[in-house]
Amino acid sequence: MTEVIETVWIPMPDGTQLAARVWLPDVARNTPVPCILEYIPYRRRDRTRMRDEAAHPFFAKAGYAAIRVDQRGSGDSEGVMLDEYTDIETQDGVDVIAWIAAQDWCDGNVGMFGKSWGAYNSFQIAAKRPPALKAIAPVMGTDDRWLEDIHFYGGVLASDNFWWGSIMQLYNAMPPDPEIVGEERWREMWKERLEAMSFWPAQWLEHQTHDKMWCRGSISENYDDVEIPVYFFGGWADLFRDTPFRIAEKLKGPLKVLMGPWAHLYPHEGIPGPRVDFLDELIRFWDHTLKGVDTGLMDEPSLRFYLQDSIAPAGFHASRPGRWVEEVEWPSPNVKPKKLWLNAGTLSEKPADGEAMSICSPQTFGSAGGDMCSFAIPGDMPMDCRIDAAGALLFRTEPVTDALDILGQPALTLKISADQSQAFVATLLIDEAPDGAQTLISRGYANLMHRESDVAPTRVTPGEVMDITVPLHGIGYSLAPGHRLMVQIASAYWPVLWPSPKPVTLTLRPGTSALELPVRNSVDDQSREMPEPERRVGKRRVTKLREGSMERSLHTDLMTGEVSARFFLDGGVFGPVGRMRLDDIGTELGDISDRIYRIHPDDPLSCLASMDQESLFERGDWSVTIKTTAEMTATETEFHLKATVTCWDGDEEFHHVDWVHAIPRNGM
Repeated sequence: MTEVIETVWIPMPDGTQLAARVWLPDVARNTPVPCILEYIPYRRRDRTRMRDEAAHPFFAKAGYAAIRVDQRGSGDSEGVMLDEYTDIETQDGVDVIAWIAAQDWCDGNVGMFGKSWGAYNSFQIAAKRPPALKAIAPVMGTDDRWLEDIHFYGGVLASDNFWWGSIMQLYNAMPPDPEIVGEERWREMWKERLEAMSFWPAQWLEHQTHDKMWCRGSISENYDDVEIPVYFFGGWADLFRDTPFRIAEKLKGPLKVLMGPWAHLYPHEGIPGPRVDFLDELIRFWDHTLKGVDTGLMDEPSLRFYLQDSIAPAGFHASRPGRWVEEVEWPSPNVKPKKLWLNAGTLSEKPADGEAMSICSPQTFGSAGGDMCSFAIPGDMPMDCRIDAAGALLFRTEPVTDALDILGQPALTLKISADQSQAFVATLLIDEAPDGAQTLISRGYANLMHRESDVAPTRVTPGEVMDITVPLHGIGYSLAPGHRLMVQIASAYWPVLWPSPKPVTLTLRPGTSALELPVRNSVDDQSREMPEPERRVGKRRVTKLREGSMERSLHTDLMTGEVSARFFLDGGVFGPVGRMRLDDIGTELGDISDRIYRIHPDDPLSCLASMDQESLFERGDWSVTIKTTAEMTATETEFHLKATVTCWDGDEEFHHVDWVHAIPRNGM
């Protein structure tokens, strides 16, 4: 039997109390056990309740205490949240671990895991070396907040900075549960949060270079700080595809890496499939690191990657064909660089001279690119790259005769010039099938003003030839015989990237630039097959009150030429779940969001992003509604953002705030 404690209060040294939910195995009250911690801001009481119940009880069944903690200022925890990955968030995590280790049901050994935010702070807290923390299992997070987060890609402003910040605008406005914190306190706590809020997209946009804010919480600043065992899980359809290669090279302690084909989901729920038994794999790791049981896990090769086979492009893939391969170390002796020169329309092993090639991409180039981070929601994966191909310089190999296995981070070294003082380059690596269909393999970007430094941007001299390296995101991919490898180079990539202030023409000469491809040699792979997860069926505790719906569309106004990309979702971040009731606590939840990006193909300053959201909580006579709006535009010299938050307690308006920001562009 498992003992479930709905709310435990964890006191911080400054008196603030954090709310936690605890699962204890039946032996823990008499025989202390190790504890597994998940520490995130996404509301353990309601928003992640079902996800938590799919994992934490399994840990308890395996003989571990499991605890899910709301960060300061989130869920039912006291205090306020002023930003992501703050020093106080990290210190609270250290103090939470010390509190856990001191409990009579804990034997003093703590492991930590989490996806996304929970992966970040697993790394960050491990770097503080709390004595009781013995191992971490980050899932889909990063070691470097500047290189690989939702804010900037290749030094170029990402539109994710706006939309994910708008998601947090909504979450930061959510109240504590009166049933947990008390009828007398919940409004006071809610008002404190609301009055402390700021508009995070603008707050982040104040930092357009690699400054101290991005260094904060990036373990890449000193990898030696992380000494304990790490098991990293990631997915090729997720955002964080480069971290596993960096940590495999830089971390000195015991390390395991598992990279599948997945979007931003836990691997036992992974889409695209195949799924793997993530929970069982975690238990093998915890048993070894927290209980000292030899599970054989650490005797297996430390790095396991899924090589995806060629497949037709689509905005959604339920599964990806491919195979698992293993590597003992990184860089791997099995992976060698292959150089292909960008000649006139071709990718060739030898350079060839020719006339200069130029491209001024329409501002809509990239409309087929889906999202940088897929949540496995239909339409968020890249579609056929032919949709955009006319707006780029194109380079192709001859059809390959044998399968070409790619593992690692490709890169383009470019000798390139631009006709504007501010510009970026977008590069795509593509699998072109015999029928012409083009499937994205990987992509990368480079802000030309960051060619010398991410700290101090320097303007481009129009017409001057620059040496630029464009790292592409890490990938495991097997190009099928008869297929061609293709590169597209463009001067825009909307709506993934915010456009440059003016249309840009890029120019390069044939035979001076090259693709460097990490090619995995033919290896007699004996890798262990990854079992599918067990079907673990629990009691259904959710009642659907309204079916969800969604729209994901690309629309061209044939009168004005304006193009708009819309993502409407009646449901949560992970899909159209509609309105539901969590039966065991009686709380009804519902979210609606409408995200729209607009631009004219000829005018980068026409770019507009907007996001409207609504969220509700209801139970008995408790009724809360939150509505938010957000909008972003730009001039040649400034970004302009405006946003609102309005909250209702029943029918009465409880709080309203308007934000207006004008932020100078600094090389963006």
